[in-house]
Amino acid sequence: MGVGSKLRFCDVMTSLVPSEGILIRFSPHKGPLKLSFDLHNRHTYSEQETSAGRGYAQYTATIGVLTMDGKLLGRGVVQSEFRSARDLFDRISGGAGPRGVKAVAPTGIERIVMEVPEGVDEVSVLGEKLSVVTLAGANLFTAAQRPIAVVSNFSAEYTAAPAKTSPAATRKRVARAPTKR
Repeated sequence: MGVGSKLRFCDVMTSLVPSEGILIRFSPHKGPLKLSFDLHNRHTYSEQETSAGRGYAQYTATIGVLTMDGKLLGRGVVQSEFRSARDLFDRISGGAGPRGVKAVAPTGIERIVMEVPEGVDEVSVLGEKLSVVTLAGANLFTAAQRPIAVVSNFSAEYTAAPAKTSPAATRKRVARAPTKR
């Protein structure tokens, strides 16, 4: 939970297996559904490193939204730089650090919006890669089951599918229909 924003944050893990991602289930919908969320880079904050002038980091995280059978619906990218605590989007509560915050914090923000086709009732958000440039050099991370980004503020806009009528309910309605005399 974000200390300032009160948003819930969730780590995005790298994987090629949809069931290992952040699973989002939808109600049946008519036509495409518009899925949107905020994508943030994941920074490990150190007051000591920042105070010593060694806290700089530049991040580029790439994620994918996939159907449960592995079809890619779209990608999202967030780029940000960290130089000081002012560059953090928020702090996350529940840690052992000062003021009860975690060392991991979201930085940067990119609103991701994509369509989910009719008939798709579940998707997975998975990490693809993370590029990090620090004063120590550059690294590219793609290893499975590594957190590479943070997401928040999910929403879905859609038109609900009409309720399906069971054959038994149809028979009941027909049986109760008025008859001519």
